[in-house]
Amino acid sequence: MTTAPVLQLNIRPNIIELTWGHPDPALLPVAALRRAGLAALDQYGSDAMQYGHPAGPGPLLEWLAERIGRQEGRAPALDELMTTGGISLGLDQLLSRLAVPGDTILVESPTYHLAVRILRDHRLNLVPVPSDLDGLRLDALGQILARLRAEGTHPRALYLVPTFNNPTGRSLADDRRLALVDLAEAEGLLIIEDDVYRELYYDGPAPASLWSLAAPGVVARLGSFSKTLGPGLRLGWMTGSAELVQGIVDGGLLDSGGGTNHYTALVVAALCAAGDYDANLVRLRDNYRARRDTLVAALRQYLPSGCQVQAPGGGFFVWVDLPAGVDSQALLPPAEAAGMSFIPGSKFHLDGSGHSSLRMALTLYPPQALAEAARRLGAALDSVPGAAH
Repeated sequence: MTTAPVLQLNIRPNIIELTWGHPDPALLPVAALRRAGLAALDQYGSDAMQYGHPAGPGPLLEWLAERIGRQEGRAPALDELMTTGGISLGLDQLLSRLAVPGDTILVESPTYHLAVRILRDHRLNLVPVPSDLDGLRLDALGQILARLRAEGTHPRALYLVPTFNNPTGRSLADDRRLALVDLAEAEGLLIIEDDVYRELYYDGPAPASLWSLAAPGVVARLGSFSKTLGPGLRLGWMTGSAELVQGIVDGGLLDSGGGTNHYTALVVAALCAAGDYDANLVRLRDNYRARRDTLVAALRQYLPSGCQVQAPGGGFFVWVDLPAGVDSQALLPPAEAAGMSFIPGSKFHLDGSGHSSLRMALTLYPPQALAEAARRLGAALDSVPGAAH
């Protein structure tokens, strides 16, 4: 009898798969979640299995509001906060509220390629905004807004991952953060801030969120427990204006189904109340920092001198710029023949550019496997014209 698959993850034999932005199963807090599940059932009984409050259960919303206020100096009011089914469902809900097919959305480039799929599912007109080592280029954004204005087009929103970006690992510079929220307010442009990696910093606290810097209503910020506890929970949150958040909360989806993942949200609330969330964060940061350091050091050891490897300050990914003229899509077959895999950079650009770059995930494998993957990539590059040491 054929068994239907349980996981999205598919690991091919004899290949170190650095394509998958997935956590190491050994680091998932199974014991803490087991304790929290029992605690939630003991406290709430059958109420944990009922339709939940549309905005999410009060204990988790109150914990989130207090934590955000303590860490960021601005606490959302409870009507400015709701739970979501992770970043993906939160983004989909936002777009359903904000946009109709044909509307224009600005998208940081390079960007999270699967968010682009969600944007395209809504049949939106996507306009890329280039970035550099300091994140989104404000000069380019200003020029694009002026061009669109001249064409009679007003973009509905700007989507970006400004902190430990997927795919590059870079963070938007502090001066650009302030300038961006001021520009968005002046232009009446909503910023959709994908803030999924905020708590996974390795060299010091993350920079201020755009939401915390902006006037109310300028930023809708999406957060998630997927990277800090486990993606299978399908649980996240959104902070935004009361008008926006309550518009979603009062919509048909949550009126029909109740709060998103009500039972899971109560389990996570119990886990957080027990102090296990912060304990797990410490463990993740320590492990992922060591993996980042190992992978970056090995890449710098084994790759040709023409390659540029920037150590990310946090998050899941390392970005490599290859020597000019070396196409990462053409590099992929010899890399897989050597026993490792990555995602070519062009996957993260709306216009198909980015051929001389690639993304590798640092979270799924232990340090020794990451070092071996870097060695195999270096061996594959030795066979590519124009990339020799």
